[in-house]
Amino acid sequence: MQTLWDDRYALRTLNMKGSTIRELLKFTQLPDVISFAGGMPAPEIFPTQEFQEACIRVLQEKGQEALQYGTTEGYLPLREMIARHSNQYGIKVTADNIMITNGSQQALDLIGKIFINPGDRILLESPTYLGALQAWNAYDAQYVAVGSDGDGIQVDKLESALRTGPKFMYVLPNFQNPTGVTIPLDRRLRLVELADRYGVPIIEDDPYGQLRFEGKHLPALVVLDDQLSGNNGSYHGNVIYLSTFSKILAPGLRLAWVVATPEIVQKLVTAKQGTDLQASTFNQIVTHEIGKGGFLDQHIKKIVDVYRDRRDIMLEELEKYMPDGVQWTHPQGGLFLWVTLPEGFNTQDLLRIAIEKKVAFVPGHSFHPNGGGDNTMRLNFSNAKPDKLREGIRRLAETIKENL
Repeated sequence: MQTLWDDRYALRTLNMKGSTIRELLKFTQLPDVISFAGGMPAPEIFPTQEFQEACIRVLQEKGQEALQYGTTEGYLPLREMIARHSNQYGIKVTADNIMITNGSQQALDLIGKIFINPGDRILLESPTYLGALQAWNAYDAQYVAVGSDGDGIQVDKLESALRTGPKFMYVLPNFQNPTGVTIPLDRRLRLVELADRYGVPIIEDDPYGQLRFEGKHLPALVVLDDQLSGNNGSYHGNVIYLSTFSKILAPGLRLAWVVATPEIVQKLVTAKQGTDLQASTFNQIVTHEIGKGGFLDQHIKKIVDVYRDRRDIMLEELEKYMPDGVQWTHPQGGLFLWVTLPEGFNTQDLLRIAIEKKVAFVPGHSFHPNGGGDNTMRLNFSNAKPDKLREGIRRLAETIKENL
């Protein structure tokens, strides 16, 4: 049935597409489907007891403040806590460099709102995070895609892409979504040097950086950029850095943060005021209450132990059941790994068959901004328990074998 609204949609809606992953969740949340499709943390390790105690303390001691409006920048003690935590990793910032957002997804949307004009080129790795594409499609962005390998974005192919004049570069250096790969130090240094030479700033998305299972912590691009400039004072910022509480505490909080120069933070604040005024005051104060005593560091260690075991199980089962010609990444942390099937496979077609066998994944095509990846898929290992991991990989391998 037509309404008066049907011919009144803004032109930008033509570029808006639903999330493949969100659409998949409708099917994969059925109780008998083993899903490797979502990017969901393991709910059984959410710190529910600590949340309960923190909520009671906050309501008893700061109830009026917690239930009131707050500043758009975010709750100051929480921003100060994030700044202290960032300093431990070499990111020398203060609360003035930080803004709290409703998840990293909102941060990506706000970045699009303040930086992207229709037709602007964005340089990114392919495959890349689907949510960034979904956020920036609405602003009519064009994408300059650089391929990746087992060490992330191929920096030897980066220079020609930088010559196209992109507005900025978007990279996930640690345990990338969707591939799970990590950019090694030499590539990080080269990436930052090239970006500086061509005058292209960087958006560094780092939701998984603290979830490292093995190997040494690597400096963030924001740190390397700061060192390259020789800056010894406050953060000046050719890199905008994003991270989140969704993967280290609980996604239902919808709390993330942006690190940028104070000038960029103020532009983001203005954009956010027109969107939702602020992130939840109550959620911010509760998060600060939980994190201020050092609990968060201990909780992250627990998460890492659980996810490392689940990654290892998935890798073992892939090795056991997958036929010849199937390859996969070996992530050092995070939530995902990436599977590549022989040429000629179409994982979108394969998914329909797999769901009949009660197992699900995300086809890889959606993560490629300019097409490709038809024979790839993303698997999540954080959410399913060990017995489900084993049975799910067996079912998936059986489906692939039957369709070779």
